[in-house]
Amino acid sequence: MGFGLIKVIGKQMQFIQLNELQLSKYDDHYVRLRHIFERTIELIETFHPDEIAIEAPFFGKNVQSMLKLGRAQGVAMAAGLSRQIPITEYSPKKIKMAITGNGNASKEQVAKMLQSTLGLKELPKNLDSTDGLAAAVCHFYNQGRVSVGKNYSGWAAFVKQNEKRINK
Repeated sequence: MGFGLIKVIGKQMQFIQLNELQLSKYDDHYVRLRHIFERTIELIETFHPDEIAIEAPFFGKNVQSMLKLGRAQGVAMAAGLSRQIPITEYSPKKIKMAITGNGNASKEQVAKMLQSTLGLKELPKNLDSTDGLAAAVCHFYNQGRVSVGKNYSGWAAFVKQNEKRINK
């Protein structure tokens, strides 16, 4: 389970941290959930975020995997809600679209774009942490203009509808 932190100053975002929780070392699913909750609370108490953005659950073929993912997301959300922090969910496609302009981009494409945008020196081996960072950056790009199901017919349409995000 990856996470990423950015700081917003005015209209600029600044990279703080990206990482992932190493959950595979825990055999018990409930211990994993407790670890997610505790680490999320620790991050909240350390960095005092104003908002939390997460990737919304997506539909997959493996019901057991989806159930476990939903529980993990719910525990992370509960940690934020326990500290009265607003939470916004974004679909995986919306996050990819915000970062790369392509809702079907690969994890590697998203990671490379984040590296370029935020000036990251290197990328982690496991890209779960860049997924978390991508949700934060997507939220930054969508501040004050969250809309559900916005579609683009292509790159030209995306650019035209997002002129403020383009550095000239």
